[in-house]
Parts: sequence; structure tokens; C-alpha cells
Amino acid sequence: MPLTKPLRFGCFLAPHHPTGENPVLQFRSDLELVKHLDQLGFDEFWCGEHHSSGWEMIASPEMFLAAAAQHTHRIRLGTGVTSLPYHHPFNVAQRIVQLDHMSNGRAMFGSGPGALPSDAKTHGIDPTLLRDRQDESLGVILRLLRGEERFTHESDWFQLHDARLQLLPVQTEMPMVTASSISPSGMTLAGKYGMGVLSIASNSSDGLDALPTQWSFAEESAVLHGQTVDRANWRVLMSFHLAETEQDARNQAVDGLQRWHNEYNVWTLGRPGAEHVDDKWDLLDRTASGGATGTGTSVIGTPDQLVAAIRHLQEVTGGFGVVMGFAHDWANRENTLRSWDLFARYVVPELRGMTVGLRESQAYLHEHRAELMGGAGRAIMSKVMENERAAAAMRITADRMAKRAETGEQSEFRPGGGIPET
Repeated sequence: MPLTKPLRFGCFLAPHHPTGENPVLQFRSDLELVKHLDQLGFDEFWCGEHHSSGWEMIASPEMFLAAAAQHTHRIRLGTGVTSLPYHHPFNVAQRIVQLDHMSNGRAMFGSGPGALPSDAKTHGIDPTLLRDRQDESLGVILRLLRGEERFTHESDWFQLHDARLQLLPVQTEMPMVTASSISPSGMTLAGKYGMGVLSIASNSSDGLDALPTQWSFAEESAVLHGQTVDRANWRVLMSFHLAETEQDARNQAVDGLQRWHNEYNVWTLGRPGAEHVDDKWDLLDRTASGGATGTGTSVIGTPDQLVAAIRHLQEVTGGFGVVMGFAHDWANRENTLRSWDLFARYVVPELRGMTVGLRESQAYLHEHRAELMGGAGRAIMSKVMENERAAAAMRITADRMAKRAETGEQSEFRPGGGIPET
């Protein structure tokens, strides 16, 4: 199915923050980022749920987003994602409904099986059960959010008896997505329930390679279950850091990128294929070219370079509806906010065609400048000649200029314009 909506833009905050900073101040900084994005006109903001790793300190996205709702006005706020196997589905449904009311209808519901094996171990859940439990929980949550019935559901890990939500969402149709990585399970689940997709693992080289075929899994599953899916609801994650020049962007991001790679991907997670890198500039080169593990679609450079990368990714995938920027701390706080500012000022309008009319108008004037300026000059002369004093002054000036031309005398320039008296 072709795209049905203009391209939209959002931010995905895992979060990924180096350990050592005051957590209270870090939460405040994250809220400042949401406020900044809201003021810049971004469409969406998503934050995740994690319970270990040190770098990912938001345990309840709903709590964080409820706070963000009080500091923003238009940006939509999504759980990116709630790990369903860790929660009773009735409580998940109640929390997203409350968030929808507290944000005045701006909530988005994203779900996943849980990304960190350490989180599953903490909860005492066999990792092989996570995706099936997400599927079962999601089916129950959707029934609860529809609010059409009381129902009972018994499972080996939760129970519901005559269950029905006492409060339903503000929105008639709340945006909903499932997380997708390299395997087809996320896409298949999206098709089963007719939902959107958040392709988080497009932030890896393997995930990027898998994108061209990923959407077909959602379409096939949708047909199988009598549902429809829309590419406009497909969100693809991209990493970037922008500055006015490519070298400025590289200088600003190189140290933070190295720490993120070595400390988080290698030392903390032990991500398959990720190895410690001593040469930070080599890591940056490989990251910006899509070759470093964990950074498959990164752009470290200028807004023009990111525009080209997004257009290329649209061609590779067949089209998606939302560009999700990955929030990170590769640069310091000031330069990070400036990067998002550059995205909003130059990348968004270029991809939405907001500058087409302005550039066409500029080009038209350029192509017809002789004709237009000549007409303007004739109009001025016509008015000058209608006034005897103005016409006389014009003739005197013309005579002086002619004499100077004959003798080769240079005119003296004075600030404020005009030709000096002789």
C-alpha cells in the first residue's frame, strides 16, 4: 500500500546516557529535550522501558511521558516501548489510558517483548517466552481499550475475571505500534493486529540490511488475519549528529561516540560483533558510512547529507511514514540541542517540500531579472520626468557622469549613496 500521509518526524529516547551523571539532573535534561522538540514542531516523541544496563534509566515510560505532557503542547508522546511480558495487561491498559487523558489525547502506545536479556532474567522469565507473551498480552489490551465487553481471560502467567476498563482513551483511535528488529516477529505481530511498526534495529547494520524485506512480513500477516497495514505508520530509526559543517559535526561527536560504542555496546551489552575500538576517528568513519555495529543508518555531518540519506533509505525500503531520530549523548548538551534544531530548520522543510514555492519564486525572479528590473527602471523614470525639478536634477547628474566618463575621472563613493558635488 502506498504512503497516505506526508512524512513525519520524531525522536526515540531509549535513553542511552553514560553512567556517572546525576540521575535527577539527567531526567530534567530529557524533559528539556522533549520541550525543545515540541517547540521545534516535531510530531512524535517515544521513550523506552529498561530495568538494567545503567545506561537506560527510565523504568516507566508512562511516568516520564506524563511529566513531559505537562511541559509540551502539541507533540505526541509514545511508550517506545512498554515491555508487555513484565506487566499485567490490565495495568498496562489503564496506564496508557491515563496518559492519554493527562496529555489531552496525545498518547501513543508502543509495545515490545523486552530488549535486554538482563531484564528478563531479573523478572525470572525465560527469554524464549517473551514474544508469545507479548502477543497474548497485546490481544487482551486491545480488547480492553475497545471497551465493548466484559471478558475473562486465563493464562499461565496472568488472569482476568469480568474485566472492563472504567475509563477509555480520549482518542477514538490511539496510534499503536510494535517494535521490530531483525527477526520477522515484530512485523508479523503488527500485521496480525493491523498496527504500526517501530523499526528500532534499523540502527544496526544487520537491521538496515533486513529493512527491504521487513514490510512484506507485515503485509502477509495482515492478509492472513483480515487486517490492513499502512506504510505511513512505519517508523524507521536513524542516528545522526548535525552541525553547520561536516568537520564540526565530526569534532563534536567523535569522543562521545567512542564512549558509547566501547562502554555501552561492547563492555556493557557485549553486543555480538562489537569490538573495542581505540582509534576514535576510524570508528567515526565506519559509523558514518554504515559499517559500525549498532549504527547502521548514521549521518555525522550536515543537514544536506542527512536529507540525502533519508531519501536513499526511503528508496531502499519502499517508503515509510516517520523518520525517528535516535537520541544520544555523542556530543555535549549544547551541540546536541543545536543538532535537533538544524534538523527542524533544514531537514524537515526540505523533505516536506515546504521550500519548493520559495525557491520557485526566487528562480523566477532570477530568470526574468532583466525584464523585471528594466520595467521597474522605466516606471521610475516615467515618474521622474513628470516632475520638472526632478527631471532637471536628473539631467545635471547625467551630464556630470558623462563628463567623468570622457575624462576617466573616478566617482567618489560616500556612505549613504549619492554623487558628491564638484
